[in-house]
Amino acid sequence: MAMILTIAFTQGFQNAIANKIYGFSGHIRVQHFESENTEIAEETPIDMNDTVLSVIKNDPSVESVHAFATKDAILKGPESFEGLKLKGVEPDFSFDHLQEFLTAGRWIHFPDSGYSNEINISVYTANQLKLKTGDKLFTFFIQPDGTKRVRPMVVAGLFKTGIENFDRVNALVDIRLIRRLNGWSSREIGGYEVFIRDYTKADSVSNRIFENLPQKWNSRSITEIYGNLFDWLNLMNNSIVIVIVIMILVAILNLVTCLIILLLERTNMIGLLKSMGSRDGLIQKIFLYHGALITFGGIVLGNIFGLLIYWLQHHYGFIKLPEETYFISTAVVDIGWRPVLWINLGTFTICFAVLLLPSFFIIRKLNPVRAIDFN
Repeated sequence: MAMILTIAFTQGFQNAIANKIYGFSGHIRVQHFESENTEIAEETPIDMNDTVLSVIKNDPSVESVHAFATKDAILKGPESFEGLKLKGVEPDFSFDHLQEFLTAGRWIHFPDSGYSNEINISVYTANQLKLKTGDKLFTFFIQPDGTKRVRPMVVAGLFKTGIENFDRVNALVDIRLIRRLNGWSSREIGGYEVFIRDYTKADSVSNRIFENLPQKWNSRSITEIYGNLFDWLNLMNNSIVIVIVIMILVAILNLVTCLIILLLERTNMIGLLKSMGSRDGLIQKIFLYHGALITFGGIVLGNIFGLLIYWLQHHYGFIKLPEETYFISTAVVDIGWRPVLWINLGTFTICFAVLLLPSFFIIRKLNPVRAIDFN
């Protein structure tokens, strides 16, 4: 039960945090090499490339691809200012990856011509600026030549990922607004965001795409861009190993103790069987059979209680977490049938193998006469 729940809660937490990051950044980013450091600076404009799009879309693992661009801005509310990085998306951008983060209002609408004056900001930013959906605000842009531009905008909706690094600095706008402010053409973008079907293959898919890209183009997975966050998540795999090892050791000690007690309680029976001509191997099989039954019974009960708690948490979420610390308000569980199968097979095999040692040495060393007189 402990091993199943450890894997379920750890994998659930890892997937929940990873999906928050992927929802806002995609799984892979394809840009020019000089545009890579987009987390601290705006991208260098690049022209849309049909060859690049073809390479990306022809990969069987790719689900969708979207152009994007970012621009730094200062948002002014009724009482204060906040500096943000505005991420511009195209009218055909799919908000399905972000839908779970929308807490109020709606995502921005795109007009047929011109650009949208709507913006999606985080709940954190809205609280700092004292804004709500439908409110108007002024957005200030500092141009490379030092001049200042101001655009009035309307808050279309609020989102909340729970990850402070994202909520404090990100907002969504129409990419055509960023093009207008930067003086870009209608075909200039900051790069492409790629969503794939299985996020665990992001690195391999990114490498595969990179091999087919034209010169000057690069492909990087989000695990590489946000290396610190994913290194932190991967550290949790160590906790899984530690807990599993501890639980196996506890199971082994309990089973060995249980078997020794069984042997001591049946010492007279062992002596009587030996005196009647029973071989040591036959007597050993008897105790191994009972030890295996105890092991199997414990495994069955562990599966029942472990999977029951998993089901209850998955459907009702009764275990809550402080979101400011863990980035999620409810503990998320996630486990497949393969880890459960390996836990069961591994536990039974290891425990059964350990049972051979005490039964082998104790039974073979018992003297039949002394065993019958043992009290």
